[in-house]
Amino acid sequence: MSAMTVYEAIGGETTMRRLVESFYDKVAADPLLRPLFPPTFDEVKERQFWFMTQLFGGPRLYTERRGQPMLRARHLPFPITTRHAQAWLRCMTGAMIDAEIPAPAREAMLQRLTATAYHMVNTELEEETTRHER
Repeated sequence: MSAMTVYEAIGGETTMRRLVESFYDKVAADPLLRPLFPPTFDEVKERQFWFMTQLFGGPRLYTERRGQPMLRARHLPFPITTRHAQAWLRCMTGAMIDAEIPAPAREAMLQRLTATAYHMVNTELEEETTRHER
């Protein structure tokens, strides 16, 4: 018998959908993150669901529908600072709690997503602006 994936451990599709819904509710309310997203979340929610499902051991939905994730390249058009990564992780952490993901799985997921969030950082523009305003 094979080891259970994180996707299976959290409850599969049902829990992953709850996680994504809660996450985007939080993003919608976040003044730093909201401007980075399109006016409606329908498409990005579905892509996020595909990606998270695949990342945590579920079906390879993202690759089947969009090819390799290439996350950094896909996010380069958007100015992402360290503060954005931190806000994204706060929203995701809250969404995991809302989706009732158990602590061991939540910790494993956050470890992986923290590395991913900071990998998306592609500018220090905000930090430079702050320095110039002093």
